[in-house]
Amino acid sequence: MRRGQGIRVWDPVVRLFHWSLVAGFTANAFFTDDDGAPHRWVGYGVVGLVVIRVIWGLIGTRHARFSDFPPSARAAMGQVRDELAGRVQRHLGHTPLGALMIYNLLATMLALGLSGWGMTVGGEDLRDAAEEAHEALVIWAQFCVVLHIAAVIWESRKTGVNLVSAMITGRKHLRK
Repeated sequence: MRRGQGIRVWDPVVRLFHWSLVAGFTANAFFTDDDGAPHRWVGYGVVGLVVIRVIWGLIGTRHARFSDFPPSARAAMGQVRDELAGRVQRHLGHTPLGALMIYNLLATMLALGLSGWGMTVGGEDLRDAAEEAHEALVIWAQFCVVLHIAAVIWESRKTGVNLVSAMITGRKHLRK
């Protein structure tokens, strides 16, 4: 690698998944009719993306694998302590808090898909319960997305690593 090119971190599958998920969730949250076929098909597409990402998390490249960013409350609390102490830690892959958010968002997207599907099957009680769950999950997902964006901005400014650019190009430029 030549100096200035950055370190290749995010492979094309991870980047395509990320931006496709952004597009799908945004479309369904803000632009499609909740009761329309396009909403359902975009939802199925989002679930398909998550399934692909889970498979890629098991067999993909180094930083795509779940083993590279295992969920860890201890590591997340360590990151919180570093934040409170003003210590700057740069991570090549996901930060510990970022890892927890990734797992949360993957699970939330699957739960949204399941609850959305539940609104199309079964009796009225099941459909009503699924609809309530779906609406609550949308609110949760929107909150988490806003938190994720805020954390990306914070982390980028704090560390000097442009995380948005890294998710576009696949390369991180880490300062010393």
